[in-house]
Amino acid sequence: MSIKSILSPPDFTTKLGERVSYWSYFVGQNIFYNVVTTFMATYLMMNGIDLGKIAVVTLIVKIWDAVNDPLFGIIFDKIKFKNGQKCLPWLRLSVGLIPITTVLLFIIPSGMAQSGKLIWFMIAYLLWDSSYTVCDVPIYSMVTTMTDNINERNTLMSLGRLFSGAGMGLSGMLCTLLVSEKVGLSFSPTVILLSVLGLLFMIPLCFVGKERNYHGELEDEAFSIKRMLMYLVRNKYLLIYYLGYLFANGLMTGNALSLFVSYYLFGSANFNIILGILSTVPSIVVALLIPVVSQKFDKFKLFFICNTVAAVLGLVMYFIGWQNKLLFIVLMIIRCLFTSVTGTLGFMFTPDCAEYGQYKTGVDAKGITFSIQTFTTKIAAAVASSLGLAILGFFNWTKIEAESFADIEKLNIVQSATALNGLWVTYILVPSIGLVITSFIYLFYRLRDKDVQIMAKYNAGEITREEAENLLPKSLRCGLLHETVSK
Repeated sequence: MSIKSILSPPDFTTKLGERVSYWSYFVGQNIFYNVVTTFMATYLMMNGIDLGKIAVVTLIVKIWDAVNDPLFGIIFDKIKFKNGQKCLPWLRLSVGLIPITTVLLFIIPSGMAQSGKLIWFMIAYLLWDSSYTVCDVPIYSMVTTMTDNINERNTLMSLGRLFSGAGMGLSGMLCTLLVSEKVGLSFSPTVILLSVLGLLFMIPLCFVGKERNYHGELEDEAFSIKRMLMYLVRNKYLLIYYLGYLFANGLMTGNALSLFVSYYLFGSANFNIILGILSTVPSIVVALLIPVVSQKFDKFKLFFICNTVAAVLGLVMYFIGWQNKLLFIVLMIIRCLFTSVTGTLGFMFTPDCAEYGQYKTGVDAKGITFSIQTFTTKIAAAVASSLGLAILGFFNWTKIEAESFADIEKLNIVQSATALNGLWVTYILVPSIGLVITSFIYLFYRLRDKDVQIMAKYNAGEITREEAENLLPKSLRCGLLHETVSK
């Protein structure tokens, strides 16, 4: 099957230009996301701020996250723009807000006292978090307003993950190279450069994107917090999926410390570029194959198998250790083949849960559904970063005050054997335990592609309720009662 047939099948509703602009937005979005979630902790640690204080402040900021995501989901579902668009107005707003707030995070004055730096970080992080919420719910929800074709949605989402990976890979490699001991540029100009780059990738969707398939008229009344919670209780697969996601990504403690892992365990901060390539290349191959594979195999079964294998390989890597760099690289390549599948498929289940929720409750609450995705993603990243720093703090980590890794090398700042062991535990063991827990939780997720397609047809008015019930398996049919959420 050719690349053209994957990107532009004849039965697709969207045009290629729309899809490219949609995917391009993910590149820019994830440049910003990766800069903040991967390098923010390193930047703060190199400002001489205590690890425990960084961890505490990060978690405090996420209390706001627990409020603004559901609130924005309610606003997103309630507001109806005169032009009929649901997602694009918010995405246009985000193009201005996200670059500005990202830069604010990385220009903390070096002469400030530690308390002043923490206050600056807290305010800037609150602004960034709110700005990112404005983009994250709409960009993922937009796939449901572009088309109701499940295969087309799967293609949009799977290749979206490819472009997300490209954004993360690009920002990871550029940021690593520029602040490494070989170049020695400080974080502030590096992040300004990456912010301009991210902005350029996000802009095209504002002009080329098109929404055509929004079915949001089932409920016009205000969606209160009470009704939102009742909706979530009924959408059990949304809760099951993101509970598992929270463990998998909330215990992904190694990402925020990858530069220190590369520098102290493998000899150079630039080793992080190799790690980035090891994760990016398999992601490209997987993202191109997923649209084809998902037509023949149920995507959740594939996801579950790959998540479990990745967990086992991670545990093996921990016990082997980091001293044999070649063996580490070989095992990392094998593991990345499986994590690339789970990473590509990861957010493709949210539209499925949205269709399930609408079918069951009669409420088209995509904003609430995707706000849960946004909330869980950000809270998991915050927990992972805070937990990683907290764990490392128990292993006698030596405080660092430096502009770049060139400064660390010049100052000859070394870490004890205990600290290095803590770095390895945080980098590979804790994330592997998270994947083990996730696989157990996902034993209870039973929503499948063929069932979602039936629900989507009913939600779009293409088939009757009775026809849908007759087509669904008994295990789902018995649990689906068409009930409007109680007021």
